[in-house]
Amino acid sequence: MLSSRDSLTFAPFKRRQSPRFGLVCLLAAWLAGCATSQVQTQPGTQAVMDPSASAVAATPRIDLTEEMLYKLLVAEIAGQRGHPEIAVENYLGIARTVADARVAERATRIAIFAKREHDALEAAELWVARAGDDPEARRVLAALLIRGGRLDEALKHLEIVTDSDDEQASRNLRLIANLLSTEKDQAAALKVMERLVAKHQNDPQALFAYAWLALRADEVQVARETMERALRLPPFDTNMAVAYLGILQKQGDVQSALTWIEGAVKEHPEDFHLRMAYGRLLADNKRFDAARDQFEILAKEQPDNPDVRFALGLLYLQGQDLAKAEQSFMRIARSGQYTQDARYYLGQIAEAKKDYGSAVHWYSSVEEGPNHFDAQLSIALALVKHGKVKDAERHLATIKPSNEQQRIKAIRIAGEILTHQGRYTEAMKLYDQALAGGYDSELLYTRAMLADKIGRVDPQALNALGYSLADRTTRYQEAYALIKRALELTPNDFFVLDSMGWVLYRLGRLDEAESYLRRALQIRNDPEVAAHLGEILWVKGDRAEARRVWDSALRVAPGDPNLLKVMRRLNQ
Repeated sequence: MLSSRDSLTFAPFKRRQSPRFGLVCLLAAWLAGCATSQVQTQPGTQAVMDPSASAVAATPRIDLTEEMLYKLLVAEIAGQRGHPEIAVENYLGIARTVADARVAERATRIAIFAKREHDALEAAELWVARAGDDPEARRVLAALLIRGGRLDEALKHLEIVTDSDDEQASRNLRLIANLLSTEKDQAAALKVMERLVAKHQNDPQALFAYAWLALRADEVQVARETMERALRLPPFDTNMAVAYLGILQKQGDVQSALTWIEGAVKEHPEDFHLRMAYGRLLADNKRFDAARDQFEILAKEQPDNPDVRFALGLLYLQGQDLAKAEQSFMRIARSGQYTQDARYYLGQIAEAKKDYGSAVHWYSSVEEGPNHFDAQLSIALALVKHGKVKDAERHLATIKPSNEQQRIKAIRIAGEILTHQGRYTEAMKLYDQALAGGYDSELLYTRAMLADKIGRVDPQALNALGYSLADRTTRYQEAYALIKRALELTPNDFFVLDSMGWVLYRLGRLDEAESYLRRALQIRNDPEVAAHLGEILWVKGDRAEARRVWDSALRVAPGDPNLLKVMRRLNQ
């Protein structure tokens, strides 16, 4: 990350905050008579110097005329009152006549803040002229030149920065890559970076910087190939390795990622963080047994590492090894980290062991965090299973959902409590009311299971079961049969048409899938259907049409999570 001095974004006029370069402080010192008395002045002028003793020798003398003082004050007051353009004009006027890099730098940053790029470019050129050995000045000027399409000139300045200090070349290249990543024309920025890195082909950190910028420019394959070259150069860098895994995953090449990191771990068995990345990648791809093996190795190396213990607890819980899961989470609960999460999972373990009293205890101790709401719902279910139905109902009544997702969860739990008591009609009525005019796949599935339980199968129940099978399992033929029957009963049902399109996509019947989803989209411009249709079009190779479908849906439902999730997954 860049430091505040490395950023082109400048917010110089916050109230109660001293200006960045201390010019107001310099003025205050002069006005108070604190400037060094030995400085020679000319009639009608005052010499202004930095009041700190350490800076006096390094700070050049500025002969501050009344006109300059007036312009400085006007500039600062204008900035405070929200008129940065006036501040730019005044600071730039002073920078043209005063050979002080600080004035030119401030003029540059205010001009950038005011989005006056022509003035910013002039000020930056003055800044470089006044402080040519300051790499930041040249980086800022280069960025402004790139924005103006003057790539060769920008390159000259950046080459001076990278060539000035061989020991700092890698750091400077990283800073330059970070700077270039903010430019709108990423293709031009990448072209400049490529020419800079050409002289540093044996520097893995330089290649890393270029690969990172290529990734920001959506040149994923270029980033991958560059990272592969970098990783072949010593010394081995774990951060670089993890970044490479991210590129492979972005391309969807999970198998290559797993194969590569398995080899890397064998070559560097002592690298704790590399092995942890391997374990997480295995877990992310549902290779839970292999992931558990890696985390058990890590636990031997660092038995009290909370990240390792927490991951092991989840893996043991997933594998139904309740004793080891409980041991891990108990250890975490005492560690002070992941405490709230550990208590929640200890509640789940107690519930799985039918120790409902302990389950209520652990769930009740989850006082905050992402699992707090679910823990409150779980208390109600545990009380029902413990035979305390009235207590469960009273507790459920105290829970206040804060969003729609939580409201649906609470309804499902209320329905499960009714079902547990055999009050099927009331549970079904509750689900019907919740689904009236809306759609929630989890609630539909819950209602479908209840309908099947009481022998009241309807098209929506068939569709919900079919869609759940198509979306969450590989039982596609069963899903197709259920959805086909639902479609026979309700041939123009929007939800069923969407389900049929989705299951046909899962079966590889893309043309048929597209036809059903287009029918559904004609009935309702729904973002989830658009997400499904766009994915099918993308897989078929019609990417322009896929983008058109997604863009159309985003205009109706901007920020829809289903759409954005699919687009991110397909790197759009």
